[in-house]
Amino acid sequence: MATKASVSRRLRLVRQAAWFVLFLACSLLVFVVLNPYRPLTSGWVDLAGRMAVASAFLLAAFLSRRSERARPYWRVWYALATACIAISVDYELSLSKWILPALHIALESPAGLAIDKLESSALSILIVLLLILASGEGLASLYLRQGNLRLGLAVGLIALVVVIASAIPVTEGFFQGQNLRWARMLPWTPWVLIFVFANALNEELLFRGLFFGRLEPALGRFAVNLLMAIPFTLFHTGVGYTADVLIFFSMLFLLSLAWGWLLQKTDSLWGSALFHAAMDIPIVLGLFSNLQ
Repeated sequence: MATKASVSRRLRLVRQAAWFVLFLACSLLVFVVLNPYRPLTSGWVDLAGRMAVASAFLLAAFLSRRSERARPYWRVWYALATACIAISVDYELSLSKWILPALHIALESPAGLAIDKLESSALSILIVLLLILASGEGLASLYLRQGNLRLGLAVGLIALVVVIASAIPVTEGFFQGQNLRWARMLPWTPWVLIFVFANALNEELLFRGLFFGRLEPALGRFAVNLLMAIPFTLFHTGVGYTADVLIFFSMLFLLSLAWGWLLQKTDSLWGSALFHAAMDIPIVLGLFSNLQ
């Protein structure tokens, strides 16, 4: 016969599995269905859907916060609403269509792509920060804190050195790089750095900083990392900058787990953001090399 302890353990596992499936479905709704780059709907249906989803999550957060039993989950619902609002405002405003002409910079140029990414990422990050502060939580709840900075920077810098050393063959082999030479790539350096650091900080904040600390009490450390690696990987569905989709998504999933592990290990976002930025360099070099 099962002991009371074993029954309790099974019930706890069933409850965790149920929350895992629910939160996974919600995160897929935000990051895949309402993807700001490749949304599954368009026009007024897309706008209405974004407003409805964000409102539903805000209502869930409000009701959960007022309920003693559901109170541990209000921060998760609020995080989902925050992510939905951040990516949706960025998608709907698309400020680069005014900024780039004002600067007389073409979008299809290294400077144009970098500024477009910087604007998009900065707007998304700003919204996340403001909404989290408005909820009464501090920026430390987003892992924007020192933590084990030495370990985080060490891992990130090692990744950066390895990526730079192998940039040309990796970019040509996996990211459709064309005519890559150091003499051609060096003038792109400031635009590459702007692009990769803006993108990495934005994605690390949206997928890990915003959710890990809020989901861990309900699911545990490994389950949270696994859960957020799935929408992060699928968020990149439809990209056209890789020559081998299967290898790309396999590596992306494993890298997502590595970035999540580093965030948990260092208790800080900075190491995973640096590691992430380093791994984005071959992708950006491939994009720039194919510009006319």
